[in-house]
Amino acid sequence: MNDYSWPDGGQRLAARSREAWRATVEKLPVGTAIAGEVVGRQPFGIFIRIDGVPDAVGLAEITAMPREATLPPMGSRIVGTVTSHTEHNHQVRVRLGHW
Repeated sequence: MNDYSWPDGGQRLAARSREAWRATVEKLPVGTAIAGEVVGRQPFGIFIRIDGVPDAVGLAEITAMPREATLPPMGSRIVGTVTSHTEHNHQVRVRLGHW
């Protein structure tokens, strides 16, 4: 087993995030401080379950992390800031603060 994973129930989560996209963008505008839990890890970054917005899919890419940083482990609590929204896959892009 490797250290990477997709979020559990990824297909259902993707469908819910698509249905809730407009509400998610309204609730999480660019610049919003967020907290959440790491629910998936890939070489390119982490997927985040954002507190208070259960249908949102947060993504913090490795390119948005400090150079010396490593990916936080599954289940880690993180904080960060919303930097953008990607309409085509209904993801909230996040720059991590600390974990």
